[in-house]
Amino acid sequence: MKATVLALEQYNQPLVRREIEIPVLAKGQVLVKLTAAGVCGSDVHMWKGEDSRLRLPMALGHEGVGIVAALGGPKLTIDGKELHEGDPVIWNRGVSCGECYYCKVLKETSFCPRRKVVGINLSLNDPPYLNGCFADHIILAEGTDFYLIPPGIDPAVLVTASCSGATAAHAFDLVRPEPGETVVIIGPGPLGLFAVALAKAYGAGQVVLTGGSQSRLGLGKVFGADLVLDRNKLSAAERRELIFEITGGRGADMIVETSGTAAGLEEAIGLTRMGGSVLSVGASQPGGTFLFDGFEDLTRRNLRLQGVWVSDARHFDRAVRLVLNNPDLFAKMVTHRFRLSQANEALAAVDRREAVKAILLPD
Repeated sequence: MKATVLALEQYNQPLVRREIEIPVLAKGQVLVKLTAAGVCGSDVHMWKGEDSRLRLPMALGHEGVGIVAALGGPKLTIDGKELHEGDPVIWNRGVSCGECYYCKVLKETSFCPRRKVVGINLSLNDPPYLNGCFADHIILAEGTDFYLIPPGIDPAVLVTASCSGATAAHAFDLVRPEPGETVVIIGPGPLGLFAVALAKAYGAGQVVLTGGSQSRLGLGKVFGADLVLDRNKLSAAERRELIFEITGGRGADMIVETSGTAAGLEEAIGLTRMGGSVLSVGASQPGGTFLFDGFEDLTRRNLRLQGVWVSDARHFDRAVRLVLNNPDLFAKMVTHRFRLSQANEALAAVDRREAVKAILLPD
């Protein structure tokens, strides 16, 4: 039996259709027939060669949902349920070694130097070869965290929980707003929309969303943003004036920067009150630099500047539960659906920022 894969063989070139023989499963591996795969903004950066972790040829795609097709032995979900063939599942995209200092001592598995991530740092030349979600089948390694999907859930709606949702959940695991506080979120993409939903869930009093897309900002209001600011209509100085006005001249209590740009992070630092928090969530690759005064911008203001790198099983679980609690809301994030054979068109739609979330479905 062969699987179809859309392979990245050269940066900035169209993905190439490949047929790969499905190998016999090793102990602990799980073969999944994909029912939906997410096209992440990170996939566009990888397609352009902007991520140093890649080894070509490879299958892109680190967000997936599917049906268990075969098992290499007994397997339990993260909440202790036994997996069976035919079960609809979503999985945590990364598998850490479980033995290193970061896994054992710090309990920060996302720092693991041997962490393997489907669709990111695994080549098509690495056994078991089916290592990305831009495909009709994927083989997931022993140690992968699985979550059973309840009946009646559109798989496309749940896809983003494993990446944008889990990363946003990690951010709010590190710093949470106190009830009634003001949270500003910079960037209205999937990460930003998850951040809006989480800020409201944790009791933020005012949630402000900034960005440059009217349609995305409108979606942000649906997700719970109390105020949206269009950076194409308001200058950085005008945005700052508005945020200081609604916070009694103090600045926001918490800023979540999801754009992944130097300009976004610089603005975030300038919008925060004394003793406030800035979370840098959106940078999955270098996004530029800016001048920073450690005394004026950080120490004197007693500011908390927190980086957020990927996520672990705890955050994956929280994001999945958030989506399952309101699937109709998160369905609105999925603006474009393509067939697997249209993966190049899907990448282009995300690159042009036409899609909030693009999903690949089986041919």
